[in-house]
Amino acid sequence: MEYARKWALSRNPAYFDFTGIGGDCTNFASQCLYAGSGVMNYTPITGWYYIDSGRRSASWTAVEYFYRFLTGNLSAGPYARECEEKEILPGDFVQLCNKDRCYHTLTVIDISRGIEVAAHSFDSLGRALSDYAFEYARYLHIENVRKYV
Repeated sequence: MEYARKWALSRNPAYFDFTGIGGDCTNFASQCLYAGSGVMNYTPITGWYYIDSGRRSASWTAVEYFYRFLTGNLSAGPYARECEEKEILPGDFVQLCNKDRCYHTLTVIDISRGIEVAAHSFDSLGRALSDYAFEYARYLHIENVRKYV
């Protein structure tokens, strides 16, 4: 959570800012996850990695691909399962959705007074999940990280 708190309201210069070109929310969530896991998955097409703005996986920056990587990863790197809201913990993720698609990834930073998140695109730190407008949410609980396969 240290990384999320440090960079939620600014940008880490080590990473490109996608705010004006599709949004930076999943890029920020990936940065938070990498800061905690320390392992990327460089598998072409289906992996999860960032080298620079032009050499990154779709799962590093796109909401749906982030979900697919985390819930389907059987190789190196973090993996998750979709869970119920009551199972969410700091370090997990929430994705906001409407009837057509999921469109925003939030990093959970606290649950002591309800779910509080950090996010980019619409920069937030300690914002209550209940303050967001959405049709439904997907909750992703990080199960663990495989260092090697």
